[in-house]
Amino acid sequence: MRNRLSLSFFLFVIGLLVGYAQRSDERTISDFRQMDIPFYEGNEVRLLTTGPIKFRDMFAEIEKARRFIHMDYFKFQEDSICGVLFEILKRKAHEGVKIRIIYDGFGNKCSDLPLSKNFLNEVRDAGIEIEAFDKFRFPWINHVWHRDHHKIAIIDGSICYTGGMNVADYYLHGKPKVGEWRDMHIRLLGNIVRGYEQIFERMWYVVTGEFLQPEAYNGPDRSRDNVLIGLTDRIPHISPDMMRKTYCTAIDNAQHLIQIVNPYPCLSNPIRKALNDALARGVKVQIMVSEKSDGQANADVTGIEMRKLMKRGAEVFYYQGGFHHSKFMMIDSLFCTIGTTNLDARSLKFDYEVNSFIFCPETTVELQEVFCRDVEQHCYLLTPEKWDILFPRCRRIRARIYMSIKGLL
Repeated sequence: MRNRLSLSFFLFVIGLLVGYAQRSDERTISDFRQMDIPFYEGNEVRLLTTGPIKFRDMFAEIEKARRFIHMDYFKFQEDSICGVLFEILKRKAHEGVKIRIIYDGFGNKCSDLPLSKNFLNEVRDAGIEIEAFDKFRFPWINHVWHRDHHKIAIIDGSICYTGGMNVADYYLHGKPKVGEWRDMHIRLLGNIVRGYEQIFERMWYVVTGEFLQPEAYNGPDRSRDNVLIGLTDRIPHISPDMMRKTYCTAIDNAQHLIQIVNPYPCLSNPIRKALNDALARGVKVQIMVSEKSDGQANADVTGIEMRKLMKRGAEVFYYQGGFHHSKFMMIDSLFCTIGTTNLDARSLKFDYEVNSFIFCPETTVELQEVFCRDVEQHCYLLTPEKWDILFPRCRRIRARIYMSIKGLL
C-alpha cells in the first residue's frame, strides 16, 4: 500500500511538472478545445498592415471571382474606395457572380458618409443583394445593444479577408482630427475559410430569414501552409462571454511576454485582473494605445487604465503616428490573435465579433516586428511624469464620471 501511495504521489508531482513546463500555446489550445472552440488545420495567413495593401489585394481577388462573393461589414462609407469596390461588384454581378452583402444599420447611420437610398437602389438594380442588420429605426433603443461589428469578405469559398478595417477612404488618407488611420487585416486561405463562411451564413439567416445551403459555398483549398487557427465567434445570447474568456485564457497561459495593440482598452474586470496576475508572476506586458482617438471619453478612460497597468510594471507605449485602430495580441512569440474585437464593454458584452487565434510562431514574430517598428518610429514610453502632463485634472474627472456610468470603477 505504501509503495502504491508513493508511486501515486510521484506520478502526481511529475504531472504537475509536465503541466508547468507545457508551452503557453499548447496549454491555450488544450483550454480552447475544452471550451469547444473550433480549430482548423491547413491554413495560410498573410498580414495586411495598411489600408492600401488590404484593398489592393482584396480587389484583385474579387476581380477573379467566379461563383460568389459574401461580405459582412460594420460600415461601408459612401466615398471613393466604396465606389471603386461597388463598380467592381456590379461588373462581377453582370458576369453571373452571386453577391450578398450585410452592413450594420447603426454603423451606416453613424457614418460620416452613410450609404444613401439612391446608392442602395442602384446596387440592388445591378443584381447585388445588400441588407442591413438591425435597420436604424425609431425610437432607436434597439441599437443600444447588439451591433454587427464583423469585417468579413469571402470569395468563392477559398479566400477570406478579416480584421479591423471597414470600407472607407480614411483607411487610405486618414482623418483631419487624428491624422493617419492605422489598422490591421489578414488574408486567409485554407479550411478556416469555411468557418468564416458559416458565420456569414448565420448572419444572412438572421438578417433575411434565408437559409444558405452550406455545400454550395465550399471552395477549393488554396493554402500552401499548415497553420492551425482557432476561430472565436461572439454571438449575443449564445456565446456572450467568448471574447472575454479567450483573451483571459491566453493571458493567463502567458509565461514570458504579452503584447497588445487595441484602440479602446477600457478594460473589464476579468481582463484587468488577468493582466495584473500576469505582471505579478513576472510576465512582461507591453501595450500600445494611441495618443489621439476618435472618441474623447474612450481616450480618457484608456488613460486611467494605462496608469494602473504602468504602476504595476507594464510598459505602455503611446502611439503618435495617427490613430491605431488595430486589434491584435501576441503571446510568448508563439501565437497571436487578430480580429474585430475591441477590449471595451461594447465588444466584450454586446456586439457580434470574430477573432482568429493563430498558432504560428512565424506569423506571431512577423506581427511583433510590426509592433517593434511602431515602438521605435512612432511611440513614446509612458511615465508618471508624462501621464500627469497628458491627463490634467479635467480629463481625470471626465474619465471617472464616464467609468462610473459604465460600471468600470
